[in-house]
Amino acid sequence: MKQKSMLTLESRLVQLGVGRDERTGAISFPVYPSATYRHPAVGESTGFDYTRSGNPTRQILEEGLAELEGGRRGLAFSSGMAALTTLFLHFSAGDHLVVSEDLYGGTYRVLDQIFAKLGLSVTYVDTTSNAAVAQAVTGSTRALLVETPGNPLLGVADLSALADLCRERKLLYIVDNTFLTPVLQRPLALGADIVIHSATKYLSGHNDLCAGALVARDAEMGERLYFLQNSTGAILPPSDCWLLMRSLKTLALRMERHCDNALQVARWLKQQPQVTAVYYPGLEDHPGYALSQEQASGFGGMLSFRVKDPQLARKMLKNLRLISFAESLGGVESLMTLPAVQTHGDIPVEERERLGICESLLRLSVGIESAGDIIADLEQALK
Repeated sequence: MKQKSMLTLESRLVQLGVGRDERTGAISFPVYPSATYRHPAVGESTGFDYTRSGNPTRQILEEGLAELEGGRRGLAFSSGMAALTTLFLHFSAGDHLVVSEDLYGGTYRVLDQIFAKLGLSVTYVDTTSNAAVAQAVTGSTRALLVETPGNPLLGVADLSALADLCRERKLLYIVDNTFLTPVLQRPLALGADIVIHSATKYLSGHNDLCAGALVARDAEMGERLYFLQNSTGAILPPSDCWLLMRSLKTLALRMERHCDNALQVARWLKQQPQVTAVYYPGLEDHPGYALSQEQASGFGGMLSFRVKDPQLARKMLKNLRLISFAESLGGVESLMTLPAVQTHGDIPVEERERLGICESLLRLSVGIESAGDIIADLEQALK
């Protein structure tokens, strides 16, 4: 058998944790629920002292996350927002961040209502425009945070070009890879310094787990993030680490089906007279279609679409049968939400309207059900 480092990503996902429990040979790496660990003697340690600082189950998961993204250090958190909050603690009062304007509303909320009080300033820009990003950088800018594809309008940023800009301006380059996962997009290979995941979404993939992840490209930054994780304590519990490892084993298969289904649904929506716009990078008329083909191996399972008026959007949500009207995304079950009211409700109204996040815009997380059944449900809901 090939060494694991030589295997394809798909095989490495399946093999996560296999062979690591040498004492029993367990194929599924065990859960270690212990909160503390016995020391052999004064000044000696088994490598584990207190579970906030390190846990065998979490260690296997974090090593796997780092390997999958091609980084030196992976860290698992209790939620995506816990991962982001810990990352933002790396910065100091007076620092300035440039951030994608097409981003999850919770990220906007934590920056605007919490970290602004601690002295961080933020400029939100269209990160699909390299010129707009460059213009937003000031002498106090310390980092660029990019969500690509964006949420909920699915804009696509040029990761390699922005990496060049960050190197030139000496900025920490952070990419949220939640929508595409390392199966489809590898931001660290394209120049990013840190990758973020809301692991609640595609990494776990079953709408049954809340988790987050950070992966650092170099060991020094990884150690700094570990210090923050250990100091503040928003760790992922051992049982949830095991559940996430279990889920990662099917990630490649799930993403393949998500992508196939989303493209079929997007093409169908384009043909509907009640639908005025469809946002999906896999459509040839999407502005980021060519760029997506260059920097990713698939278009993902997320799309948004705009209907004629807010009343129709609300009627659709009420009439759904197979698809659930629910927040979140990335699970095997299809979910639809109204971003202006739910996921992006904390963004000021004038800013939402400027971006086009109105109450006629619906976001659809396309699951792995039959594409025909998903389309049939959309059809009856529209009618």
